[in-house]
Amino acid sequence: MDGLRAVVTGASSGIGRATVRALRDAGWDVVGVARREERLRELEAETGASGFAADITDPADVRALAEHLDATGPVHALVNNAGGAKGLASVEDSDDEDWEWMFRVNVLGTKRVTSAVLPLLRAGAEQRGVADIVNVTSIAGHVAYVGGGGYNAAKFAQHAMTAVLRLELNGEPIRVIEVAPGMVKTDEFALVRFGGDRARADAVYADVPEPLVAEDVAEVIADAIGKPRHVDLDLIVVKPVAQSAPHLVAKGPLAVRAGRAR
Repeated sequence: MDGLRAVVTGASSGIGRATVRALRDAGWDVVGVARREERLRELEAETGASGFAADITDPADVRALAEHLDATGPVHALVNNAGGAKGLASVEDSDDEDWEWMFRVNVLGTKRVTSAVLPLLRAGAEQRGVADIVNVTSIAGHVAYVGGGGYNAAKFAQHAMTAVLRLELNGEPIRVIEVAPGMVKTDEFALVRFGGDRARADAVYADVPEPLVAEDVAEVIADAIGKPRHVDLDLIVVKPVAQSAPHLVAKGPLAVRAGRAR
């Protein structure tokens, strides 16, 4: 992967941070993007990636990111990972501000960064023969569940935007890949969703046998953009074995059920 460069948003924690590590291990140059500059400096020291502090909900920050990338070389892959959920209340009772935040980050942030970086991806595609846009969505963008409300709405919108982008880029050597994780146990996702309530966040994963971890999803992303240039993985849904749907998660050890007598 010598000379290939990827941009990863939401790089300060969770799936984004793990994706930076996975791509660096695969030989990519990586620019990690996140709001928390101190986390980026730690990531730079750990992995050799470069960091760029930006808030993807701020148009000025995104313009500055695009200018920085343009000045430092082509881009061959963009991983739109920044996102998140807030609240688990009903549609009736949920907070409008939580919905607005989820749309700003998951939908508008993805759109804004994609629009800014696409010209650089085209240059990268000319050099490499293919470029990649990876949007990290969620199974919440495919299956509704009680309490999903604003997160379902935002992730369904992000899923739709990804599908439209794929149609719009038809005929160009640019792969549009959607990675839709299920339950992933990270340091911050559930904590942000529940407003910093550690007990509620921990309860999400209690007794769930082997939920995914960030590294599992990062490996999927690295594999997808490392495929031969004619191979396009449009949609990858990745869940722990214990999870059949957003609302159906096994608790306790997995065990084979007794089958019918033969």
